[in-house]
Amino acid sequence: MASWEGKSRGSVFGYRIFVWSIKHLGLNFAYFLCTIVSAYFVFASKKAFGSMFYFFHIRLKQSRLKSIISIYRNYYLLGQGLIDKTAVLSGLKDKFNFIHEGKEHLLEMRDGGILISGHIGNWEVGGKALDFLDKKINLVVLDGEGQAIKNYISDILTDRNVHFIKIGNDFSHLFEIKQALANKELIAFLGDRFIDGNQTVRIDFLGEPALFPLGPWHMASYFNVPVSYVFAVKESRKQYRFYATPLKIIPYVRNPMQRSALIMDSIKEYVSEFERITRKYPLQWYNYYNFWK
Repeated sequence: MASWEGKSRGSVFGYRIFVWSIKHLGLNFAYFLCTIVSAYFVFASKKAFGSMFYFFHIRLKQSRLKSIISIYRNYYLLGQGLIDKTAVLSGLKDKFNFIHEGKEHLLEMRDGGILISGHIGNWEVGGKALDFLDKKINLVVLDGEGQAIKNYISDILTDRNVHFIKIGNDFSHLFEIKQALANKELIAFLGDRFIDGNQTVRIDFLGEPALFPLGPWHMASYFNVPVSYVFAVKESRKQYRFYATPLKIIPYVRNPMQRSALIMDSIKEYVSEFERITRKYPLQWYNYYNFWK
């Protein structure tokens, strides 16, 4: 099975263009820039194109022509998502509307907990949809983006209730996660991505076995905190819908086989919900490597 290499495309210059466009020319002009950039990326990366073509044509059984059109639309929505993320993190949240499904479940997380999402929709914007909880949200990210991009995002980040925890090789992120949960904060993971060295499990996804990381569920069990599977998807230019599942506790039992079985059951529930959302919003799954191979 192939794993993600932990690297994201883009540059600080690209982020600066979007931020300047948003502030001085508005969201609509920034979206217009996406039409040009999206066309470029359709032809610029053969590997990503092949992976997305397999997803649309083989897994979703779209025609060849429709699959190519879907790839362009996918890149266009990705560009819009980056613009929306930049706008929200720089203090322009009021430009978007949020519809919640499952809000009552998240209100039960009074003592903190773990949120598990995926690379579908816009999880950074989704985090801002949780302001009603009045809790600090710690987004756990793989250490793949360039340091310059991270520094620039930190500079424009106006809401200090959002914090990024970077997974590195020194395991310092584990201490940050432990401290955040002790402070009754929220931890947000992406459950559809892993890098070499992670523990994984093979589960059917869209009709073919794929690997999913075990780490988020091990932590939920070890720290004995509730878990909700959450997804924030774009429904129109300025509207997002936020989904949240009922809370689940994964008991930490001493017997390793029993503990593994409990974790496996929970991961299967996540994959089932993730597949449901992916089928409903296929253009918003941003996966540019062979997820199944």
